[in-house]
Amino acid sequence: LLNFKQKQNFNYNDYYVSKSNYYAFQMIEKWPKWEKNILNIYGEKSSGKTHLSDIFLSKNKGIKINSEDISNDFLQKIKIYENIIIEDLTENINENLFFSLINIIDQDNKYLIVTSTIPIVDFKFKLNDLNSRSTNFILSQIEKPGDDLIYALILKNLSDRQISIDQKLIEFIIKRINRTY
Repeated sequence: LLNFKQKQNFNYNDYYVSKSNYYAFQMIEKWPKWEKNILNIYGEKSSGKTHLSDIFLSKNKGIKINSEDISNDFLQKIKIYENIIIEDLTENINENLFFSLINIIDQDNKYLIVTSTIPIVDFKFKLNDLNSRSTNFILSQIEKPGDDLIYALILKNLSDRQISIDQKLIEFIIKRINRTY
């Protein structure tokens, strides 16, 4: 087998909006007219959370970091940014640093997007203050894909690999494939 590296394509025009991800996409589009300044986009692995955060950053200046990489240096670095994105939140996060980040967001009127596989309110943080703060997030779920989104995902993945396929084969696959990303 030849292992060809595939470049991920996270362009605005390559994001297919469906019933499954409509609300999350609208939240990205409505910025900065959110009711709160902290947003949690959650959904299963490969559901498009990173694609949405990249779309957001292509339209609005900001900084993105993986949740495990948050450090004191990062907290100093965010002072010049209005928008901060934390990718792949897990319970292994340094809770004190994450709590400090949320406080900075509130004090400096910044915006925070956190992506995760489960809603942030379902995390069991050791810090009670962090559990309390997690209830202030706007929650936006990316649901399991419907047939139209599965069709678009198959086409996009094949197109990214420069593979063309007959439409009848895609319809055959859609009838038999799991409803997962």
